[in-house]
Amino acid sequence: MQSEPDPGVQATVAAYFAALNARDLAGWLGLFAEDAVSHDPVGAPPAEDRGALEEIWKALTAATRKLEFTPGEIFYGGAGAAVQWSAKAVGVNDGEVEFSGIYVFELNADDKVQTLMAYWDPAAMMLGLAESAEDR
Repeated sequence: MQSEPDPGVQATVAAYFAALNARDLAGWLGLFAEDAVSHDPVGAPPAEDRGALEEIWKALTAATRKLEFTPGEIFYGGAGAAVQWSAKAVGVNDGEVEFSGIYVFELNADDKVQTLMAYWDPAAMMLGLAESAEDR
């Protein structure tokens, strides 16, 4: 049985996806604690400061003119949540791709993202955008 969701965790998770969809860098950065660590994606060097978080943002948004993330099932526990999501992207080259993944959020006492673990394959997304554009 899943624990009852913490309202602060719910709000932060919802704001995270809203900021991504609005391409709101300032709003997205504002969701992270000052000493946050983001593993996006897991296996890449962790982002441990604002500059590194901005690099993650640029990597995600530079090749796209539209991103639409749709949260799926959300599993809450304590001060965190794991979220299955799907996304659609339209590239600057007009290629289109659908991709999916899982975000695992751990929040601090101020409901800021302390640790983010992102399980997805950005290389596959970029390849999908390129292949889709070639088919046009």
